[in-house]
Amino acid sequence: MDELNNVQAEPEVVDTEVPLDKNVRLMSPTRMVVRRFFRSKLSILGLIMVISLFLFSFVGPLIYTEWGEIELDESGKTEYAISETTYTVGGQEYTVRQTTEKYLKDNFLAPASAEHLLGTDNEGYDIFVRLMYGGRISLTVSFIAVFLITILGVILGGIAGYFGGWIDNLIMRVCDVLMCLPGVPILLIISTILDASDIDAKYRIYLLMIYLTFISWTGTARLVRGQILSLREQEYMVAAEAMGYSTSRKIFKHLIPNVMPQLIVQMSLSLGSMILYEATLSYLNLGVKAPYAAWGSMINIISTNQDILQNHLNVWVPAGVCIVIAVLGFNFVGDGLRDALDPKARR
Repeated sequence: MDELNNVQAEPEVVDTEVPLDKNVRLMSPTRMVVRRFFRSKLSILGLIMVISLFLFSFVGPLIYTEWGEIELDESGKTEYAISETTYTVGGQEYTVRQTTEKYLKDNFLAPASAEHLLGTDNEGYDIFVRLMYGGRISLTVSFIAVFLITILGVILGGIAGYFGGWIDNLIMRVCDVLMCLPGVPILLIISTILDASDIDAKYRIYLLMIYLTFISWTGTARLVRGQILSLREQEYMVAAEAMGYSTSRKIFKHLIPNVMPQLIVQMSLSLGSMILYEATLSYLNLGVKAPYAAWGSMINIISTNQDILQNHLNVWVPAGVCIVIAVLGFNFVGDGLRDALDPKARR
């Protein structure tokens, strides 16, 4: 009996599992990403900046229709100059008076007013209107270039990472060659060729951005290749191989969707860089030509006219502010997406 009393009784096991509430719904990954994104104040600020620029550039010209993009302000004063010429015919003098109409460009470099919200430039164009149309070109060109770069990078990087071998070596060596090409000198040559052609000045920047796309897809391709080299050894890819899925389905159905978070972040950050690149080309007079406008070409005027640089800030400062807002906005959105898509982030 003493031995039995000394034996300690085993503790009773109590089921502490809390039953799940049937009314509780698990948050989907997409909703979780959106929630993380809008939790950041900088992300919201960047989104507001980007949306504001798009509304200003694409909706603004539909509302503010008083002046056109290439419409000159010809409301200057007119003076009449009288010149006299004396002729002698048959010993008799005759005087001929000629009246010449002279147009005064008094609305060039006009200050901000109710008629011109931001004044006029040195050619008589409305700065506010050209700012809106210039935003259309800058934003459109940047989005087209980044979209094409992503498409080429995903296709070639996916093929290189999945197949490997000589295909991988060939694509990577092409990347190495393209990365060694001097960008600005070749752009100067292409711009000279376009100057000698009959191509509309409005579409020259698109041709230059096609060249930039051709040499800029290498970074995206390397990113996609590296991700796929890691992902193709995962268990779900082994299962897809065992089930006999086609190569295209394995690449574009299983691998590429897992690379998309990194691609989305890179695209949003690349948009800011591409806007700066377009502005630089226009500033160097390699992009959009007059009478059409881009943000970079609107700043280009200060390179040849010091008086405008010092005394007419309304001519070039608004374009610079738009470039800064666009770059900061896309960078803020990119940083927010990077944090929101991070799988290690707290819920």
